[in-house]
Amino acid sequence: MRPMIRPLLALLAAASLTTLPACDRGTDRETEASPPTTPPAAAPAATDTVLAVAERDPDFTTLVSALQTADVAETLNGPGPFTIFAPTNAAFEKIPAARRDALTQPEARADLRRLLTYHVVPGRLDGADLVQRIQAGGGSLALTTMQGGALTARVNAGGSIELTDAAGGVSRVVEADTVASNGIIHAVDTVAAPG
Repeated sequence: MRPMIRPLLALLAAASLTTLPACDRGTDRETEASPPTTPPAAAPAATDTVLAVAERDPDFTTLVSALQTADVAETLNGPGPFTIFAPTNAAFEKIPAARRDALTQPEARADLRRLLTYHVVPGRLDGADLVQRIQAGGGSLALTTMQGGALTARVNAGGSIELTDAAGGVSRVVEADTVASNGIIHAVDTVAAPG
């Protein structure tokens, strides 16, 4: 997966190229025919929900299965908007197998729901919004999750967004800004613990 900084830098580079003034090498612009300018095509609007987008991504099969088991999937098909810090399959593999198995048992459904909704923040926060709010907050941003707990977002020395969970664990955004009709997904490399 690409680091989130690449798409942000590419976007900034593209924006700067469109704002550069045209160079006039001494020609008379009024008498010179210039080709018509066409505005850049707008990005297509996302039509799928965050759940539908996650269902199509092979890196989120464990997450999607867990969302369905915990009865959270239907919520993520709702109007939102949602910002999801979505653990990848590799992130779930970091959890000991016995703990993963225990979370999939019917009697642990409430614990699984609590864990999964800890990764969902109400509202739509893309990578640029997160970085801007982190900077405005003096280097950190407290995010209140759907579960009711808090995640603290910071930008690390490498330029990636990191989240510190209630237990002090750190996860890193490894791919940012997957857009959906009702929110945005940021892939993370570790499952956050609500405490």
